[in-house]
Amino acid sequence: MTHPDFMADFFFIRHGESESNVAPGLAAGLNFDAPLTDRGHKQAFAVGERLAAEGRTFDRIYSSSMVRTVQTTQGMLQGMGIGETAFEQSGDIIERQVPEWRGRPVTEVHTPEVKLLMAESGKWFKPGDGESHREVERRFSNWLEDELLFNDDFVGRPGRQRVAIVSHGLALQALFHYIMGFNDGLVGRFPLNNTSISRFRFNNLGWFPISINDATHTEALGDILREGGRS
Repeated sequence: MTHPDFMADFFFIRHGESESNVAPGLAAGLNFDAPLTDRGHKQAFAVGERLAAEGRTFDRIYSSSMVRTVQTTQGMLQGMGIGETAFEQSGDIIERQVPEWRGRPVTEVHTPEVKLLMAESGKWFKPGDGESHREVERRFSNWLEDELLFNDDFVGRPGRQRVAIVSHGLALQALFHYIMGFNDGLVGRFPLNNTSISRFRFNNLGWFPISINDATHTEALGDILREGGRS
């Protein structure tokens, strides 16, 4: 049970630019576990510098277990000046997986029949051997609830906690659908740029959105803040 004087600030951070992000036109990324590009490493350091400049500290830090998020978390911590800080990794908050589509052009797999199924099924659409948006939402939200929201050691005591969770574009969009309950058709309609910060507050009354897709710290790198690639 959430303590009436408990509050948590969540910082959901998308990973930096990966090698899959710079291979446009592919339906499910270039490969399963693409690392960061040179720009991606710079973005990760920049988000850490920004957090340090704002005086941010975290009580808990989590990363997806994929290389690009682990590298982003490491770079972020270096930018914050706390590069030796330990963080937890989880396979439950990785990006949506569609092995059958991996490395294949969108024009090849998004046939008229597939587009019709996507429109009809919405978040329940299951591409080949991959995950539906709903399945991604379920595994991410189940992890969040088990690890934090229904963990008495976390929410059962008074005080303020600050949590950083480094994950992926589509996975975070699915989680935000769980948090805010907006129309299914909007799941993929708002951008999450590389190393963008989306902030939410949680207390005994539930969730409160603060900001979404704040990546202004990458402007100095010449980034154009627009809808980013998946994966």
